[in-house]
Amino acid sequence: MRSLERHRDVGAYALGVLDEADAFRFEDHLVECPQCAARATEFGPTARQLMLFRQATPQFVPPLAQPGPRLLERLLGEIGVRRRTNRRRFLYGLAASVVLAVAGSALALQLGSSAAPEARVTAATDPSTGVWAQVTAEGADWGSGLSVKVRDSSGPHSCRLFVVGRDGSEQAVGGWSVGAHESGTTSTTAGSSMSPDDIDHYDVRTSDGQRLVTLPAH
Repeated sequence: MRSLERHRDVGAYALGVLDEADAFRFEDHLVECPQCAARATEFGPTARQLMLFRQATPQFVPPLAQPGPRLLERLLGEIGVRRRTNRRRFLYGLAASVVLAVAGSALALQLGSSAAPEARVTAATDPSTGVWAQVTAEGADWGSGLSVKVRDSSGPHSCRLFVVGRDGSEQAVGGWSVGAHESGTTSTTAGSSMSPDDIDHYDVRTSDGQRLVTLPAH
């Protein structure tokens, strides 16, 4: 038996219509041909269905009847269709997964941007000292990030920003120096372990404790 003919006999072997000698030779071929072994396995469900059908309707099947020459072609065609269908389903599923992943990422970015807390800005001028200050607070997992701007011409002195909590606690954050008769704006950044919701107000004070300006946090 030639190799090509052995490849073609996979369907007949799976259906059990080969004679004993041909079946024996084909089994030797299966040991050396993974392709035919795989196709014989694929024919298994179809062969079992045909056997069940023949057992269920013996009165309609002649005792010596065997599959016609076109049965193998139909079976091969059916397997090819199933392979193509499964491939299309896989590709559709893969495409759907990609679409969902992209949509999920975009939604996560959108939700992340919309959930980002807004910066809280407060500003005030003290009428007695003439000092103006502005504090921008942005919430973070660890507390608050603070951006401070101060316009102070009452120097020279050193200043610090105090964060005062709703519970009365204080934190000294950030520091800068003001020169004599300085009229420009000083900018600095600082951080506090208090969240914006826990802050009651801010104080700008000199190093000797003089309060220059108070800014309400809310």
